[in-house]
Amino acid sequence: MSVLSLFSLDGRVALVTGASSGIGRAIAMTLAEAGARVVLVARREEDLAATRAEIVAAGGDAAAIACDLARRDGIECCADAAPQAFGAPDILVNSAGINIRKPMLDLSADDWDRTMRINLEAPFFLSQRLAPAMIACGWGRIINIASLQSVSAFANSGAYGASKGGIVQLTRAQAEAWSRSGVNANAIAPGFFATPLTAPVASDPVKWQANAARTFIGRNGELADLAGTALYLASRASDYVTGQTIFVDGGFSAG
Repeated sequence: MSVLSLFSLDGRVALVTGASSGIGRAIAMTLAEAGARVVLVARREEDLAATRAEIVAAGGDAAAIACDLARRDGIECCADAAPQAFGAPDILVNSAGINIRKPMLDLSADDWDRTMRINLEAPFFLSQRLAPAMIACGWGRIINIASLQSVSAFANSGAYGASKGGIVQLTRAQAEAWSRSGVNANAIAPGFFATPLTAPVASDPVKWQANAARTFIGRNGELADLAGTALYLASRASDYVTGQTIFVDGGFSAG
């Protein structure tokens, strides 16, 4: 097998949540370019359609499922619809997420519950539903999107940080449960990238530059910086890598 073939996703089916914008969209387009047929999942149908159209225009294959992963029935609907376009997914990217930015004392029960449902419960239950088909085939990849806040606390992000800390441990638990069956689970922990989720920070030039200054590289992330890591974890190239969280943050977490 050639080195380049290790990174090919020809014949693979990838389901990506949060695929209508930001990191999820960027990863979906990367996997499609590498040859995967991609199932795009998010709430906003119009944005999903735009992402799908861009993938198809570039010569890729994509389908879209509009659903609300904050609801258990939305997760069930997504899992049921997942194989309809291209067959059962053998790559799952759990990227959908929210960050309700409030002081800890101001977080309501609803804020906490919604954050945990989208950021932690959806990756758990969707993976649980899709993993059996991967196990049956003897090969699969689960990629969870963690965060700098998986290991560090930031102001006004208490629920988000707790959910992302949980993602790191969920990734380890999935790896322990399924890797012997050929299904590897890993996480990507991005640094600061300009996305709709980080808009409150990115829109403040002082804060944004301060975050860039804390990296070793000297800048904040660009979505293209995630492509290599996402493709590596989705492909045969990572056959012996599981249970890991890879920080794509310009050295921010190592400082």
